[in-house]
Amino acid sequence: MTEDMPELTQQYLKQALKAFKKRLKLTRLDEESGLGGGPFSSGRASGIVAIQPPNQYPHEVWDKLVEQGRLRRVAAGLYALTQDPNAPIGD
Repeated sequence: MTEDMPELTQQYLKQALKAFKKRLKLTRLDEESGLGGGPFSSGRASGIVAIQPPNQYPHEVWDKLVEQGRLRRVAAGLYALTQDPNAPIGD
């Protein structure tokens, strides 16, 4: 580890995962609140299942969370929760 990177403690990984979940939630809410989901409609569910993780944490954090089975890599730079209750059926 370099001097400027914090140690990958369980607490640090927990904070990173919490930040990831919050960013995923906000990204979904942002998409759902767009045009087309009017106030008198039943709304629409977001199709977002993967995001780019917060850049406040180093890449090694996300690799460690994948190793622990908390996240999974989906595409180049995109990660998804392994057990996501809001993911579309069939994922």
